[in-house]
Amino acid sequence: MSDSRPILILDSGVGGLTVLREVRFKLPFERLVYVIDDAGFPYGGWSEDGLKGRLVELVGQQIDQHDPKVILIACNTAFTLAGDELRAAFPERLFVGTVPAIKPAAARTRSGLISVLATPGTVQRTYTRDLIEAHARECHVRLVGSDRLAGMTEAHLRGDDLEDEALLREIRDCFLEEGDRRTDVVVLACTHYPFLANRFREVAPWPVDWIDPAEAIARQLARVTPRGATGDVPAAPDLAILTSGRCEAVTVRLLHGFGLRI
Repeated sequence: MSDSRPILILDSGVGGLTVLREVRFKLPFERLVYVIDDAGFPYGGWSEDGLKGRLVELVGQQIDQHDPKVILIACNTAFTLAGDELRAAFPERLFVGTVPAIKPAAARTRSGLISVLATPGTVQRTYTRDLIEAHARECHVRLVGSDRLAGMTEAHLRGDDLEDEALLREIRDCFLEEGDRRTDVVVLACTHYPFLANRFREVAPWPVDWIDPAEAIARQLARVTPRGATGDVPAAPDLAILTSGRCEAVTVRLLHGFGLRI
């Protein structure tokens, strides 16, 4: 018997679209509901308790409205902070989270110098440091927090110009030299950042492997999602929901470009 309930994807902005794109490749017959918490953007400005409360309330509202079969939190800041609270509040629901891709970075590095480019909230989390301890103890891992890049990504997607020097200021601390060794892997630990990956390559002091975790997240989602019958066509279109209730024309075009109806 097929399960026609949607998969719910939640992020504070449009960054989760980088994950949604991969989800479509892995699960082409699933219906998706993408929730943009633009009323709460950016999450870095919230206190920890305040953001936990907001996420539990928001996810509860979406469960009541859409009854999703899986909930994907497509935001490192949100999941590393509130993943345990969400699972405790809704124990009957399946959650898939987004965490910094430190394990694959440790497997790829040759120099042993890795950087994690994230929001300040993700950098500060014990969760992030536990991942380093578990998977990258033999590496030198530099945590670099930017409180501007998520907003710069949203501006970039609206068509605003981003100056090379402004971008370089945000990523410069990712590049470390120790003797004859250089940073060779940078983890993009915010779902917004892959939208700027080509620009990062243009301004970076030297080439590195930029790790986008979207494919691995989609692969994990595919593993846990109860499947409908192969070839089933979703009964309703994929939706985008903005918590502010407001949507600029440029955002409408972007979301439509990802096949989402508002």
